[in-house]
Amino acid sequence: MKHKLALIGFGTVGQGLCEILLSKKEHLKIIHNFDYDIVAISDLLKGSVYSPTGLDIRKILDMAKSTQSLNEYKSEAEVHTGWDALRTIKDSNADIVCELAYTDIKTGQPATDHCRVALKAGKHVVTSNKGPAALFYKELNEIAKKNSVNFLIEGTVMSGTPVLNLAQNTLAGNNITAIKGILNGTTNYILTNMENGLEYEDVLKDAQNLGYAEADPTADVEGFDALAKVTILANVLMGENLKPADIPCKGISQITLNDIEQAKKEGKRWKLIGEIKKEGDNVIASVSPMMIELSHPLAGVSGANNAITFSTDLMGDITINGAGAGRTETGFSILTDILEINRY
Repeated sequence: MKHKLALIGFGTVGQGLCEILLSKKEHLKIIHNFDYDIVAISDLLKGSVYSPTGLDIRKILDMAKSTQSLNEYKSEAEVHTGWDALRTIKDSNADIVCELAYTDIKTGQPATDHCRVALKAGKHVVTSNKGPAALFYKELNEIAKKNSVNFLIEGTVMSGTPVLNLAQNTLAGNNITAIKGILNGTTNYILTNMENGLEYEDVLKDAQNLGYAEADPTADVEGFDALAKVTILANVLMGENLKPADIPCKGISQITLNDIEQAKKEGKRWKLIGEIKKEGDNVIASVSPMMIELSHPLAGVSGANNAITFSTDLMGDITINGAGAGRTETGFSILTDILEINRY
């Protein structure tokens, strides 16, 4: 079966996915028996184009790089332009919708509506959007099951580093009793460099210049990005139905060089930690700065990298360390979910 893909959102992740699909096309066909056409792309700023027989993705990427609107796409094949996201989802012949649009993490919109419409139309959804996954995972997963399709979200926690796949597939059969992780690269970069004697504000400016932190870094430094990921982990892997507002959250903006030095004296290191643990019949989740023993695997995770330790009954502690963001990395996370759909 040749899958037909629709991309809702064509920013960094969408373009990264297209670049991977082009470069790996023959490899994916030979090794994974996966063939595809990208039939539709809809982006609020870049325009929209749909062709039932497939788009010329090299041409599309060139148009995006030149800031040319996708509404200007020309082809001898049947082409429709100017559709909004919801019409693209409903009226295109795509069987997999890659939801890569902007999300307001407080409301989950407009990405959640995109996911709902696609799933109700009997189309698989793969997304790296934290909003729908953190706020509406249970609802969306139930809609998917009702319509015999998949709602897959690997890229929402640590980009292309396979956290959910590891826990649900490779560690299947284990009872995961606790999850502890460094889930935000910006804060880890800041804390790593503060150990070299740099003040918080100076390192934050450096992180902004390097593109690790936004002009408004609140979501990172106050822990809200990590909070969304902790919510997803608790709901997907621990069977909870938590909202971000249910989980205590504290960021790193109050950590000083004196705090850093005190941790060094105690043989420890500060990290912003997202934690989920089972206590009897309850699941307790939190986000806060913690002093971690240097012997713990998370203590050695430096720079903008992320990592998670799963505590299990059969395998003890398992730690995975890797990139938590990036154009290629997040594009790869979407590919892994698409290949998962292709297997069945």
